[in-house]
Amino acid sequence: MTIVVVLVVSAAILVVVLGALLGTRRPDRPARPAPRFMEPEPEPVGPHPALARPVVLDPDNLDPRTIKVGDTIDRQGARSRVLGALHLSWQGDQWTRYLLEEGPRLYQWLSVQERDGGLPDGQAHLEVFLWTPVPTQGMVPAKSMLIMEGVEFFPVERGTAAFRAEGTTGHPERGLLDFADYRAADGRLLSFNRVQGEPWTASYARPLSPGSIYVERML
Repeated sequence: MTIVVVLVVSAAILVVVLGALLGTRRPDRPARPAPRFMEPEPEPVGPHPALARPVVLDPDNLDPRTIKVGDTIDRQGARSRVLGALHLSWQGDQWTRYLLEEGPRLYQWLSVQERDGGLPDGQAHLEVFLWTPVPTQGMVPAKSMLIMEGVEFFPVERGTAAFRAEGTTGHPERGLLDFADYRAADGRLLSFNRVQGEPWTASYARPLSPGSIYVERML
């Protein structure tokens, strides 16, 4: 009988202890996410001091306006000899076209013109273009849009310029040159030219940086 009473009392105590433990236990809370540490954004890196310096052109070697007949010019490894020059003027504008010989029967024209304004700061700048001949197959420059090799070109400017030839150009010493310039939607340039009395020729233009030309002066 005593044993039974002891067991009953022990069981009751156990129930009370378990109840107290369950009553004091807090419901589970969702775990908090670990704090995230935002890495600071990298500060903008400015240009290298050497690259930030203004480019100073050597007027004897890098200025295309100093090109003369008989010079050899280097355009990023492509060497050409200057056979002749056409000095042109039209409505107050003046520019020069140099006939380059890169190899046997391989000729190109290089035009150099100083323009007033046209830049955001309004300063004068040089326009240097390398002209590559294209077959015209008897085409004549239209006053409206024309299609050359599947590309639409729209008229920009046309007129008749007076020229003075120097060296070997295949043209008379003085004369008049008709021109008609066109531009495509992607910026490509096309120009028709003819010395009056001769057939039209056409060529595409590729802009060159004035500093990309090195002049080897004949002494």
